[in-house]
Amino acid sequence: MGYPDGILRKVARPGRYTGGEWNSVVKDWQATPVRVALAYPDIYEIGMSNLALPILYDLLNRQTEVLAERVFAPWIDMEAAMRQAGIPLLSLESGRPLREFDILGFSLGYELTYTNVLNMLDLAGIPVLAADRDGSHPLVLAGGTCTLNPEPMADFVDVFAIGDGEELALELVDAFRRYKADACSRNEILSGLAAIPGVYVPHLPGTPSTVRPRTVATLPPPVVRPVVPFIEAVHDRGAIEIQRGCTRGCRFCQAGFGYRPQRHRSQAEVVEAAGQIIRNCGYGEMSLVSLATNDYPGIDRLISALTQEHSGRQLTISLPSLRIDAFSVKLMDSLRFVKKPGLTFAPEAGTERLRRAANKAVPDAQIIDTVATAVSRGWRNIKLYFMIGLPTETMEDVEGIIGLVGRLRQPGRGREARIRLSVSAFVPKAHTPFQWAAQDSQEQLRAKYEILRRGLRSLRTHLSWENPETSLLETVLARGDRRLGGVIHRAWQAGSTFDAWNERFKYDTWLEAFHWAGLDPGFYAHRERPLDEALPWAHVDTGVRQDFLKQEYLRARREEETPDCQSGCNACGLEEWQPACRVRLGGSSS
Repeated sequence: MGYPDGILRKVARPGRYTGGEWNSVVKDWQATPVRVALAYPDIYEIGMSNLALPILYDLLNRQTEVLAERVFAPWIDMEAAMRQAGIPLLSLESGRPLREFDILGFSLGYELTYTNVLNMLDLAGIPVLAADRDGSHPLVLAGGTCTLNPEPMADFVDVFAIGDGEELALELVDAFRRYKADACSRNEILSGLAAIPGVYVPHLPGTPSTVRPRTVATLPPPVVRPVVPFIEAVHDRGAIEIQRGCTRGCRFCQAGFGYRPQRHRSQAEVVEAAGQIIRNCGYGEMSLVSLATNDYPGIDRLISALTQEHSGRQLTISLPSLRIDAFSVKLMDSLRFVKKPGLTFAPEAGTERLRRAANKAVPDAQIIDTVATAVSRGWRNIKLYFMIGLPTETMEDVEGIIGLVGRLRQPGRGREARIRLSVSAFVPKAHTPFQWAAQDSQEQLRAKYEILRRGLRSLRTHLSWENPETSLLETVLARGDRRLGGVIHRAWQAGSTFDAWNERFKYDTWLEAFHWAGLDPGFYAHRERPLDEALPWAHVDTGVRQDFLKQEYLRARREEETPDCQSGCNACGLEEWQPACRVRLGGSSS
């Protein structure tokens, strides 16, 4: 089974659709009671770089009564060829139509992939609207960061799995197996699944008033035999999640608040996993993944142990998410490179005042000294990430970005470096202290981008920025309610797919969809929300108290910092019920 050669010859990169990769798993379809298709709503190269997909793929395929296969969004050339030939969307491993699976599980990590979910369902011959499905159709599940506000996608998803997926996925498929064996109806299955902690069934009468995301106290063993793509993925390397969660409390960061508390793997486990991944996959580069790599206990000792363990081979170690300090430069200096890559730091804001408001209080002097140290040690490519439109921002803060780069360009600092700036618009997210904040209007954002463009022109600094219209749509979908289901459906019907791709984004189509639904995007994006307003995502209880988030928002307005949780509990509410947090407070970091 699979796509015919005649179809594959018509499209670019046919390796996206053939399957059969190294370490992929093909089970006996007839002998396996529960069949799950793991769907990523973007192209193969992006989906194969996602960390959650291989975790679930490995976890489910280890179960004797479950098979898990993969499917990705076909690019527009493949979609056109499939529709012309009347061929449905197929899984990679067995080449079977998705409608033959029991469960179709989507990973929702970015709001601008929502129309791709609808398109994949339609290509599979599965009704797009959950209300139109019956017992002959797969259950459509969704997990991932975006499910912290599930309401915009509630019209299309049968079951949301919210929080860490490792334990939750196993409980879901085990419950489904029992219900299927008992020949339960679709409604009986949905009712049963809704009783599992962390599960939200949006259209079920009597759905619990609150849903608490699942949190694993201990990270499961890392995946040491991931599927190796035939074609180059965005991140073409091995990856080990060394740590989950963050204690720093940056007020704009959804992952930092939504995935508390911080948990990490032991050094011995990481070193052993790296060796197995190299043996099983042949990778020459290993990424140590974390929201804040510097915060991993003994990160320098871990790097030393990995370097020593693999001294006989050319192993490159990459460290994403480094803090802006000299220790980060020292860490990077300890790594081996055939050619030094670039260093990436995220000051986020152009002034110390605004960084305090965002609770990312890095002094200007520390940024300047870090870049100067890096340049003095031979690092020539420096990339800096900034946001514009953060709450309390003024034009002086925007001009502060230019001033900071100017100081970096002075002799003895970063004058000889190639400095690149990536600037994005602030997007308020659910379950953060900034969830009540307004996003800047399109006019305000364009004016700020123009200030940066003009000011950086003479500083030999490359500037890239996000399309303000894309940021607007992301905000609307991130903070929206269930009424947005009609907008998403209408935009997809009008041809919107791959909205995260600049060449595919159709802003006018989305505006028409909002107009058709009688909704104003500004209501969701540009409005400062009262602290007592009922929020569409309030039924998802992450454990961080709303009173704490409100307090943090007010502290931002007063430009007051909140200490890192490592230096003492800030009483966010999580300590009251989360065992892993209580263990950490008790003095253990294991």
